[in-house]
Amino acid sequence: MNYGRVVRISPLAKVTAPLTAGVLALAGCGAERTETSVAPVCAVVADGGPVVDGYRTDMAAVHTSSYSVVTANPVATRAACAVLRDGGTAADALVTAQAVLGLVEPQSSGVGGGGFLLYYDAATGAVQAYDGRETAPAAATENYLRWVSDTDRTEPKPDARASGRSIGVPGIVALLAEVHGEHGRTGWRELFDPAVQLADDGFDISPRLAGAVAAAAAHLAVDPQAADYFLEADGTPKPAGTRLVNPAYAKTLGAIASDPTSFYTGAIAGDIVAAAADTSGGRTPSQMTVEDLSAYTVKRRAPLCTGYRGREVCGMPPPSSGGIAVAATLGVLEHFAMADHKPTDIDLNGGRPSVMGVHLISEAERLAYADRDRYVADTDFVALPGGSPQTLLGTDYLAGRAALISPQHTMGTAKPGEFGTSSAPAPAVPEHGTSHVSIVDAEGNAASLTTTVESPFGSFHMVGGFILNNQLTDFSAEPAGPDGVVIANRVQPGKRPRSTMAPTLVFDQAPAGQPQHRGPLYAVVGSPGGSVIIQFVVKTLVGMLDWGLDPQQAVSMVDFGAANTPETNVGGEHPVIDTTDDGDHDPLVQGLRALGHQVDLAPQSSGLSVVVDDGDGLVGGADPRREGTVMGDAK
Repeated sequence: MNYGRVVRISPLAKVTAPLTAGVLALAGCGAERTETSVAPVCAVVADGGPVVDGYRTDMAAVHTSSYSVVTANPVATRAACAVLRDGGTAADALVTAQAVLGLVEPQSSGVGGGGFLLYYDAATGAVQAYDGRETAPAAATENYLRWVSDTDRTEPKPDARASGRSIGVPGIVALLAEVHGEHGRTGWRELFDPAVQLADDGFDISPRLAGAVAAAAAHLAVDPQAADYFLEADGTPKPAGTRLVNPAYAKTLGAIASDPTSFYTGAIAGDIVAAAADTSGGRTPSQMTVEDLSAYTVKRRAPLCTGYRGREVCGMPPPSSGGIAVAATLGVLEHFAMADHKPTDIDLNGGRPSVMGVHLISEAERLAYADRDRYVADTDFVALPGGSPQTLLGTDYLAGRAALISPQHTMGTAKPGEFGTSSAPAPAVPEHGTSHVSIVDAEGNAASLTTTVESPFGSFHMVGGFILNNQLTDFSAEPAGPDGVVIANRVQPGKRPRSTMAPTLVFDQAPAGQPQHRGPLYAVVGSPGGSVIIQFVVKTLVGMLDWGLDPQQAVSMVDFGAANTPETNVGGEHPVIDTTDDGDHDPLVQGLRALGHQVDLAPQSSGLSVVVDDGDGLVGGADPRREGTVMGDAK
C-alpha cells in the first residue's frame, strides 16, 4: 500500500484528494460516499511512507477537533470512532473497541482476558482506576504452576503456559460493564452490534494476525476449536486475506449484550470451565470452577499520581507494577537535565536518540525494575514496603537512587532498596499478547485501557469463539527463592498476578492558587509489550515532556530501555538504527557499548497509543510497529 499523507475529511465537504478503497473504508465510520461528499465521517489518516521491516515510516500526527481514539487495529478504531461521533462517551467507545479487537486481533486481547483502566471524568475531575485483572482459582496452591499435584510432581503438560493451569478467571467483561454502568450513555446492547455484524459477515485476516497464527500454529492445532478456526484442513495456518467468520463469537457477544453477568454465571461460564479443563493433546487441566467465575469482582483502586516536570502523571497501582515503575523512573530522571539530551536529526520518525539520553533512562529503569521485581505484587495479599507506594516513590528515596547513576558507566544490575521486608525477587515474565486503547471523547472524558490475554493467543484454549488467557504465568512458578525467602508474586488462591501494564493519564498543572484541583488533561498514553511496557511508556513520556516531540514522533522514536539486567534494549526494527555487524557501525550502539552496556538489537513489539490535548484540539499518534490508526472528528 502507498502510505502518502494525512487526509482530513470534514462532514459534507468535497473530496479534494483521491481516496483508495482501503483508505475510504477507514474514513467512513460506516458512512456512505456520494460523488462529492462523505457524511458523516471521522478524520482519516494515510499512514506515512513505505513499510520497512514491519515499521511504517514517516507517520504524521493526526489532528482532530474534539474527540479521538487510537487502537491497534483500524477496524476497531473505526468502530469506536463511530460511537464517539454519535455522541457516545469514552466508556461507550471502550466497549465497542474491545469487542471488535477480540475478533480482529484475538492474539492480543478479548473477552477471555483482563485489563487495567484509568478513566478521567471531566465533569468532576476525578481519575478512577479499574482493576479487571484475572484471578487464580480457589484451588490454585503456591505449587499450581510447578507440578500436577502433590502426589504427581511432574510439570503441567505440554508446559505451564499451554496447559489449563495458566488460565485465570477473566475480568475484562466485568470491567467494561462496570465502567459503562457509571460513565456510559449509549445503550450497552448496541455497543456490541459492530463486532457481532463483523463476526457474522466475516473479516479478512490482517498481515499481523496471519504472522501470529503462523508462529503459533503447532500450539493452536492441539485445541479443537482453535485448530478449526485458525488453521486449514491440512493443519497449515490460514494466510493473510483469508475471510474468517465467527458465529460462535457473535453468539457469545449476543449473550453478553443481553446480560454481562451471563458471562460469569450462565452457560458461558460452564463452557469456560469445560474448555479450561479440556485434556486434548494430553494437556494438564485447569482447576477453575463455575464458583470461581461467579465470585469474580472488579477492584476499584486508588490511582497512583505523582509529579514530573510540573505535570501530574497518573498510573495504575498494584497488582500492576507499571504505575510504580514508571513513576519511580520519572522521579529519578527529574534529578537530571533530560532536556539537554534530546534526540538529534528529529524527523517524523523521532530522530536519533542521544547516547546519554538512553543511558540515563536505562539506568533509572534498572533501579525501578529492581524494586518492582522484589516488592510489587497483589497488595491484597502482600503489602508494599511501608504499606504504601509512597515508600518506593518518596522524594528523598528517589534522590538517593538517582545518586547511584554514573554518567561514565552503566551499573549493569541494580540492587533493590532495603526496607527490611522478606520477599525475594521474581524474574520478569515476557508477554506480548496485549493491546492498548486511548480515547478522549467530545466532553473531555478520557480512557486509557491496557487489555490482554497475556502471551500471543493466551493459553491456546478457545471457547465460544474467543481465546482464554494464560495470565497465571505472570505469577512466579516458584513460591520461594533459592535461599528459601518467599516470593511476593507467588501463586495464591484468588490472587491477581503482578502485571507490567501501565495505562497512563497526564495532566497540566493545577490552576494558580487552586492546588486542590486537578489541571487540564494533557495526554492519554499506554502500550502493550509485556515486561517492556514500562520502557515504552517512559520513552514516550520523556519524548513529549522533555524533548518536545509531538505524540507521533514520541511513539515512532526508537524503542529503548532496560529491565534490571546488563542488557539494554535498542529497537533494531527502527530505520535509524544500523544493525549490520551487530550494530558495530551505529553511533548510538557504539556510544552505549563504550559506557559498558550490553546492547540487544532485537526488534521491539510496542503498540503505543497516544492522544494529547495541545490546547487547540487533539493530536494522536499510533505505533508504526503495529496496524493501529488514529481517528476522530475533522479539525
